[in-house]
Amino acid sequence: MKDFQSGIALARRADPAGRFPALMTSGLALATALALTFGVVAPAFPQTGEATTAPAPEGAVTPTPGATPVDMIPDSFADLAERLSPSVVNITTTTNVARVDTGPAPVLPEGSPFEDFFRDFMERQPGQGGPDQRQRRSNALGSGFIISADGYIVTNNHVIAEADEIRIELYTGGELVAELVGTDPRTDIALLKVTSDEPLPFVEFGDSDAARVGEWVVAIGNPLGQGFSVSSGIISARNRTLQGSYDDFIQTDAAINRGNSGGPLFDLNGEVIGVNTAILSPNGGSIGIGFAMSSAVVERVVAQLKDFGETRRGWLGVRIQNVDADMAEALGLEGAEGALVTDVPEGPAAEAGLKAGDVITRFDGEPIEDTRELVRLVADTEVGRSVEIEAFRDGKVEQLAVEIGLLEEPTLAAATVPDGADAPPANETVLGLSVSRLTEQQREEFAVPADVDGLAVTAVEEGSDAADKGMQPGDVITEVGQESVTSPKEMRARIKAAEEAGRNSILLLVRRDGAPRFVALNLSN
Repeated sequence: MKDFQSGIALARRADPAGRFPALMTSGLALATALALTFGVVAPAFPQTGEATTAPAPEGAVTPTPGATPVDMIPDSFADLAERLSPSVVNITTTTNVARVDTGPAPVLPEGSPFEDFFRDFMERQPGQGGPDQRQRRSNALGSGFIISADGYIVTNNHVIAEADEIRIELYTGGELVAELVGTDPRTDIALLKVTSDEPLPFVEFGDSDAARVGEWVVAIGNPLGQGFSVSSGIISARNRTLQGSYDDFIQTDAAINRGNSGGPLFDLNGEVIGVNTAILSPNGGSIGIGFAMSSAVVERVVAQLKDFGETRRGWLGVRIQNVDADMAEALGLEGAEGALVTDVPEGPAAEAGLKAGDVITRFDGEPIEDTRELVRLVADTEVGRSVEIEAFRDGKVEQLAVEIGLLEEPTLAAATVPDGADAPPANETVLGLSVSRLTEQQREEFAVPADVDGLAVTAVEEGSDAADKGMQPGDVITEVGQESVTSPKEMRARIKAAEEAGRNSILLLVRRDGAPRFVALNLSN
């Protein structure tokens, strides 16, 4: 199994839960023993009708009426484990890996006891003008779970990636060969299919959106190749993001280790609310920080893999970034919410009339808090469906209808070469930035496309707001105050207009390495 960046290793988790009742019991026994030893006199129990506790202070968090530790802590997970384990499978993959060998093969006497060994494992294959190659077999282990009686199985994509053969070991000990139905590397989900003479035990997806932090969960899988293993814990956090745009991970302290990847994370109803995918660890072992991709994501991905053999996500056709407080003030927004459009290449959004500088505040009736939420909503929208978008533009709200496209590799509009030559650059310092007209020499130096016009940033003053916001030489400013600029004079005019309008900051559209982003600079610095 591979590791994620920053020590994020792919695996599963375990649970220290069963110790809590014992600890509570031990603590009570110790307190009683101390009271008897030191002669502490306990107060008499209150009589009927007497108040047992003082009123809670205003605003204090009070226990749920009728709730006791017995209500909150399960006595055992044995019944749940017994019922769910038959639906969980161990996965073994085999990959034939070509190995280059430039040295001669060993020469063995006829009838040598090692002759069969080298024939089976080191059989030479004739090369074609280069070194000979030999084949070796690489094995990997993981987990998965059955979601239908006819043999559909869910696991992680990284468990079966590049496998030449996938074998499924059932809880009963039987073994089946699996076929790959489809994969989705973006969410690290894969769907397999096996054929069985008998209906297979299966589990169903639950509602991960309804899961709450602090609720009990159970993980079942194949940690470190040890076979079927059960661990338990609680949900530590929700809506975690690791690397992908479509991430929606449940964090848990249930023990997950290498080999647990692809296995199910169950709630106490026995429904799958997550697929164990990764752990955060400095050494590759479980330290109680594990991640399971939520069933809200997995269930949709699995349905598309089953129907089409691939995922079909919606595509809006915009580049976006989050709105911070300075940007909100510069744009006239009441709060730092929504998705700020930085670029609109050819696609559905452009056809609908969206523009760079628009802030998408609602999508299909759903409020948009940040870019992550918009990406998920668009991806989950049926391709070809028309939806309403609410965008904030020039102090007003625009209502636009857009037909969602199919997500593919984004295609930018064709570049056009402007007529005329650049004037000699004149450097000026504005808001801590040394800027000049963009010249052909700077286009080549900073790798600026021919269709981009604006101001080249040649220096950034140390300690300025621009430096704090991450601007650097080589950036190209194409808009100031949501209007195009091609000279320092135009930039100063936009800044003056913002100050006269009572703005404390101004929005710059900046391109770096071909990617646009907005930067809000404070006008008081």
